[in-house]
Amino acid sequence: MIQEIFTNPTLVLGCGNILIGDDGFGPRVIEHLQQHHDLPKDITVLDVGTSARGILFDLLLTSSKPQRIFIVDTVSQSGRAAGEIFELPLEQIPQCKINDFSFHQCPSLNLLQELQQLGGVKVRVLAVQSGRLPDTVQPGLSAAVQAAIPKACQWLLEEMQKAE
Repeated sequence: MIQEIFTNPTLVLGCGNILIGDDGFGPRVIEHLQQHHDLPKDITVLDVGTSARGILFDLLLTSSKPQRIFIVDTVSQSGRAAGEIFELPLEQIPQCKINDFSFHQCPSLNLLQELQQLGGVKVRVLAVQSGRLPDTVQPGLSAAVQAAIPKACQWLLEEMQKAE
């Protein structure tokens, strides 16, 4: 699996903590992709939980990088309905947030921007609007976010096919 991260043209990282409610969306999308879809061998999907930062840092340092990375994670933005999926372009994240904005502490926005700007990797973020992010350990997605999993998988499959 390690070699595929660096050599396959497409990398999909599911980020989040499955023990903190809707924050577990990214890992659950990866699980759904692996269980319900026959993915091409040149696509690597990986549940990185809360440890995407190390992988992204390694990708910055190596000469072999994927052509594109899809990040799947949970965000909280006002004006959006729980379970709404949307692409969050890196360019639309305010400049004042470059160093401190993160998707629940992973992945670091500055690493994603460096991979895109300096490493030539196309980085895309698929986000879901959270409905429930508890302060204590409470595994399980809200119904709205759970219902968004197949939609997110379909979006990813369509976008990966376009990129080929």
